[in-house]
Amino acid sequence: MPDFLLLALLAGIAVALVAGPLGAFAVWRRMAYFGDTLAHSALLGVTFGLLLDINLNLAIALGCLLLALILVALQNNRFLATDTLLGILSHSTLALGLVCVSIFSESRIDLLAYLFGDILSVSQGDVISIWVISLAVLGALIWLWRPLLAITVHEELAQVEGVPVVRVRTALMLLMALVIAIAMKVVGVLLITALLIIPAAASRRLSRTPEQMAVIASLLGMVAVLAGLGASYWWDSPAGPAIVLSATAMFSLTLLKKQQS
Repeated sequence: MPDFLLLALLAGIAVALVAGPLGAFAVWRRMAYFGDTLAHSALLGVTFGLLLDINLNLAIALGCLLLALILVALQNNRFLATDTLLGILSHSTLALGLVCVSIFSESRIDLLAYLFGDILSVSQGDVISIWVISLAVLGALIWLWRPLLAITVHEELAQVEGVPVVRVRTALMLLMALVIAIAMKVVGVLLITALLIIPAAASRRLSRTPEQMAVIASLLGMVAVLAGLGASYWWDSPAGPAIVLSATAMFSLTLLKKQQS
């Protein structure tokens, strides 16, 4: 196996490992639009990194975390319907990011790499940072698992039982922002949410408990990464979209299995 392909596989597995349980909560809480909004804001992080001359990966992570906090604050105020607010922020941040990035065209920025991912170009340093963040997020999810399940089932009841609902919900948004920041390198801004949602949606039909759904979603995500990279290598296709299509194919198979049973 070529070195670049091995590094890409390691990076993709790290993202899939944590995207499984996080995607499960995104499916349960219907947070796909939240993921889209956070993902689209990642291009603004690229702009900040260029303006401030700092590491782009760090700038993307900080930008996603900042927007996650803004989303939580705006959602708590409820001066607009949540879907309307997310629609405005999602498309405006994407448009602003595209415009700002185009201004720095002299820096030879590969815009398609940010939009659709560039997993085949990950370095050893990228792989290490992705694994560190993935394991940290996974550890936080394990620690917050019961409170997250409680607010997912019934927020008011969880609050009565003493669960700090606002803090737990904010933590979930911040964890999602971190995963989106590292997944940007794998599948790009436009396809990040698909990597979160599709394996989780497929695992929902194959599991009976929340824990089973989270584990199966991670496994399906890893298989999608492996199949997508294989398709990209053999047929010279874009790796990020190939990974998403592999996940979609597995979801389609779960639909057939459901119909047969």
